[in-house]
Amino acid sequence: MQIKILPKIKSPADLRNFSDDKLEQLANELRFHIINVISEIGGHLAPTLGVVELTVAIHKVFNTPNDKIIWDVGHQAYAHKLLTGRYKDFPSIRQMGGLSGFLKRNESEYDVFGAGHASTSISAAIGVAESRKFTKKHFKVVSIIGDGSMTGGLAFEAMNNAGDLKTPMLVILNDNEMSISPNVGALNNYLNKIVTNPTFNRIRDEIWNVSDRLTLGNKSMQKILGKVEDSLKSFLVPGMLFEELGFRYFGPIDGHNLPELITTLERIKDFDRPVLLHVLTKKGKGMVSTEVQNGEYHLDAVKFHAVKAGSKNSTKEKKPIKPLPSPPSPIFQNTFGHLACEIARNRNDTVCITAAMREGTGLVDYAKEFPKRYYDVGIAEGHAVTFASGLVTEEIRPIVAIYSTFLQRAFDHLVHDAAIQHLPVIFCLDRAGIAGEDGPTHHGALDIAYLKCVQDLIVSSPRNGNELRNLLYTALEYKDGPFAIRYPKASSEEFDQNLQAELLPIGSWEVLQNGNDVAILAVGPLTYLALEAAEELKKLDISCEVVNCRFIKPMDENYLEFMLEKFSSVLTIEEGVRSGGFGEGVLSWLSSNNYKGNSSIISLPDKFVEHGPRGLLLEKWGINKEEIIKTVTSFKSSLKTEF
Repeated sequence: MQIKILPKIKSPADLRNFSDDKLEQLANELRFHIINVISEIGGHLAPTLGVVELTVAIHKVFNTPNDKIIWDVGHQAYAHKLLTGRYKDFPSIRQMGGLSGFLKRNESEYDVFGAGHASTSISAAIGVAESRKFTKKHFKVVSIIGDGSMTGGLAFEAMNNAGDLKTPMLVILNDNEMSISPNVGALNNYLNKIVTNPTFNRIRDEIWNVSDRLTLGNKSMQKILGKVEDSLKSFLVPGMLFEELGFRYFGPIDGHNLPELITTLERIKDFDRPVLLHVLTKKGKGMVSTEVQNGEYHLDAVKFHAVKAGSKNSTKEKKPIKPLPSPPSPIFQNTFGHLACEIARNRNDTVCITAAMREGTGLVDYAKEFPKRYYDVGIAEGHAVTFASGLVTEEIRPIVAIYSTFLQRAFDHLVHDAAIQHLPVIFCLDRAGIAGEDGPTHHGALDIAYLKCVQDLIVSSPRNGNELRNLLYTALEYKDGPFAIRYPKASSEEFDQNLQAELLPIGSWEVLQNGNDVAILAVGPLTYLALEAAEELKKLDISCEVVNCRFIKPMDENYLEFMLEKFSSVLTIEEGVRSGGFGEGVLSWLSSNNYKGNSSIISLPDKFVEHGPRGLLLEKWGINKEEIIKTVTSFKSSLKTEF
């Protein structure tokens, strides 16, 4: 396909006078360009392909940026970026120094509200809409939210508030039957009932056709027709959920029928009350199989939710790509998935829980092998934690598999429902530390700090896959409170499927290499960096003791007391922020015990780290072998040994 129109779009104003045919051509070019670019460089592909026509229609009908468009998550906003002056920069998306893969306020005036986590758009939209009362500004507010994000409680808290305030705003429910994994739960079933009710949809369309032919002055007949429609909805639509929350419900309509989208948006944009438009789309339209049975469609849509660089699905002619070296072991998420199955085969009292992240947490095989012991609660992290806490009270041992950054959303539940009650819920935190191209909304930089401050919570980090097994089995034997295990989006380094688990004393550290001059205390896989640096430092006659600090909380105080007497210099290394982190905990203990030696911390900065490849970001922020060597050699004048 030749792209003729899209490069000329500098702002949405350029498309508002387009004919229907030209808008359809623009939509086709958008889909073609997105597939080409994202297949080559990697990114979230399927979500945005499903809303191409919807995005065009929104920018056609609404006067952006004066009118405010607020997207949920941001996975679906690539077309939005292309229509708002970012065509030339689009190939840099999710690349270090390039466009963000999510909405970012400082990137464009069209990005009204930043988003990386789900279910926030309606709450934010209410805030923007209510501001008009104080600023006396006149603009329309539109929130776009997916059916997956609609399972999050925050969305319904917001709708309840909007209905009470009667805030004029439009919520567009993008219903593609999926988030990342296929949607689950009663809400999904409810939406399916609406979608599959042909009687209601046929009669609704007839009412709309009649009302369109009425003159504006015929208010009484319009009111009568409105009451008829409401009665039909009450009779035919189960629950009347959205109407009961105070929203005027319209739909469902075809989200790929551009003329219908434009006509519908024009009809409803001036309502003086909250309105919800239910739009049906196909995730991955134009790329994945959407006309087959749901099972196959779901598999394709999951596969192409996000693609890696060099995807075979690009329409561009392929250049030979040098294959990347295989990692020494499976990534941690896959190692965890294997171990979850291993544990389930050995113990009947375990279950696994995830919040719409089956694939991302490595639980696909577990869900297939143990379907009755697998729970996907949808995008509802707080519920996942409290649900798990309830299970524990009846002697079930739940393992909650969740991204580090998403557990932030359930912090109160972690404290109130698990920790205070000393309930032994096991938390397995994937994407701890730097998560890569998804950027600051997805980096797990804060987990050490926010977990370490919770009383009676065990916080641990395995250096490899074998130690992950040991920590999981240790956690299952621990009955005095919750137990967290954090690991990065990286290789699990060493993993032997046939090893037996070793139960670890709570709070114990492991000396990996003996030394006399400097103690290097490393967390998780960073122990490998520490060992490499120690080998280089030997050449400078600096003897380093490398310690695997697998327990972040509690710390190994026996070793710390030993270290007081032996080492005049201490270095800590962690993939987390400095404030409230592991290193600060060690230095605080040393200070309280009158340690007079040198000490330093290598950590992530106390600022939000941008998006980019994990390795490059670690290098940029000094979490590398070279920084270890530089820091240790700076201790040289104070070391006990002579150089």
